[in-house]
Amino acid sequence: MIEIVRVVTNSQIESVAALADQIWREHYTPIIGAEQVAYMLENFQSPEAVRAQIDRNELIYYLLYTDQRPAGYFAIQIRPEEVFLSKLYVTRQSRRLGLAKNAIDFIKNVAADNCLNRISLTINKNNSDSLAAYERLGFKNEKAIVTDIGNGFYMDDYVLALEVG
Repeated sequence: MIEIVRVVTNSQIESVAALADQIWREHYTPIIGAEQVAYMLENFQSPEAVRAQIDRNELIYYLLYTDQRPAGYFAIQIRPEEVFLSKLYVTRQSRRLGLAKNAIDFIKNVAADNCLNRISLTINKNNSDSLAAYERLGFKNEKAIVTDIGNGFYMDDYVLALEVG
């Protein structure tokens, strides 16, 4: 059984950070390198960074559970024109169980509840498996962007969007 739980407690934030550390090091090191992964984890996915994002109302985080075990997480930002999917990560052993589809369906409902008809996200250009998964879920590639994230690192991404409602 898949369960989606909004992240509010320090314990849940610790779970998000632990999942990020596990997933990012395994999945992203071959794509962007260990140094950039470590930088991004420290600056964007540490318990302190996640707490700050929640406290500043920048992102709403959710944990994904399967069989009552944390299996991934996602974070969204409700913008005036769309819901931005900032993060969606699933552990290797929990992939292909429908967690991403469940998360996207949940986000579609958030969009509908906020009278929004679009979900967008950014994805690394070399993240081919995840890119294919989003395309299977109906997302379309809109453009390429490069974002300076500091310390000499860049995110070289595609912007994907899904029209909903």
